[in-house]
Amino acid sequence: MNLKYPKYHFIKTGYIKNCQVCNSNKIHKILDLGYQPLCDSLLTEEMLKQPEMTYPLRMMWCENCTNVQIDYCVDGKIVYAPTYPYRSGITKELAVYQKNISKSVIEKYNLKPEDLVIDVGSNDGTLLSGFKKEGLKILGVEPTNIAKIAKKNGITTVQSFFDIKTSKIIKKKYGLASVIITTNTFAHMQTLGEFIMGAYNLLKKDGVFINETHYLLDVINGGQFDTIYHEHLRTYSLKSLITLFKPYDFTITDVERGDRYGGNIRIHATKGKGRKVSKKVKELLELEEKFGLDKLETYEKFASRVKKARIKFMNFLISSKMKNKTIVGNSSPGRCSTLLNYYGIDTELIPYLAEQPTSLKLGMYSPGKHIPVVNNQRLINEQPDYVVLMAWHYAKPIMEQLKARGLKSDFIIPLPDFKIVKNSEV
Repeated sequence: MNLKYPKYHFIKTGYIKNCQVCNSNKIHKILDLGYQPLCDSLLTEEMLKQPEMTYPLRMMWCENCTNVQIDYCVDGKIVYAPTYPYRSGITKELAVYQKNISKSVIEKYNLKPEDLVIDVGSNDGTLLSGFKKEGLKILGVEPTNIAKIAKKNGITTVQSFFDIKTSKIIKKKYGLASVIITTNTFAHMQTLGEFIMGAYNLLKKDGVFINETHYLLDVINGGQFDTIYHEHLRTYSLKSLITLFKPYDFTITDVERGDRYGGNIRIHATKGKGRKVSKKVKELLELEEKFGLDKLETYEKFASRVKKARIKFMNFLISSKMKNKTIVGNSSPGRCSTLLNYYGIDTELIPYLAEQPTSLKLGMYSPGKHIPVVNNQRLINEQPDYVVLMAWHYAKPIMEQLKARGLKSDFIIPLPDFKIVKNSEV
């Protein structure tokens, strides 16, 4: 079978002038975040002596399909080097969230032990472990060395980028899947067409391709400019996802919203055209229109809010510094790189970022601003005046955990709007 897809669904490295989803040239610049390094390219002490690569980071909006994208694509092999440092299993909230996904998918599609579930971009296998526990056949596909951690944990994993060729190898060895799932990867793909056709090739008749990403409506509503970084080539609306799947033999049959990453969308694309569509699809499309995702002024208001938040945050940092207050950062998610570099925050203003003891980022330095990443025990030892929550989308559990460990500092939540939370209020 010859698996074909539109040429524009292979995103070339470099400057992108048309919409990555629908190929329209009706693209508007919303926010220019300057030249930035790759958000997960943390540096070792040795690397600080070398020049650092930066790339343009601009947020663009397509008025035709409402897709938001960046207009410069860095080669995926550079972005996802084998040493890529992200692990999903060490974030407790995320591990629980992913276990819940497996339960809901098994129930929804009445999956049985003979059903194969494939996770593309499976990382350390956290999501698949939920399916495995329920007795299903599982397979992970992961390009980075994190695949080795998954294998050690008993999760069968193919270490490879996912494309049509890989799908054929998997099909031969493992057979057809009932469900293919991908979380927080579908916005990252340069090889969109390869990915969709690879999934199509591997699915049984009536099989389902489920993908979950940041959701444009939540990003705009929450002033979340920090979700814009080079890994995220696109930020989808439901309208843009439906447009994306139009050239393929899939029907978007269902949609769910969740609160991961500060708001996400999970779509279910069933193999074959003309499938029965849940009423939730129509309802969410209506909500997008009501919210104004199809209007330029919605994005102009968003940009203006982002610029105000930046000034407020910087004013606070500088005035606190003048009063000899100590301010440090907690967590170093990829998204904080966008914030630190766009705001212009270096070690003079925030001397370190504290991470949990299991993080692969300890002993490294943040991209661009070179803020050291240290063990978060240091927060408890030093008791700074303020702790900035870089993973602000998990603010509540982080504040509760740190306070329970004896932290007496007040907290700063930088987004969606700058906010100080007194320790006594946690």
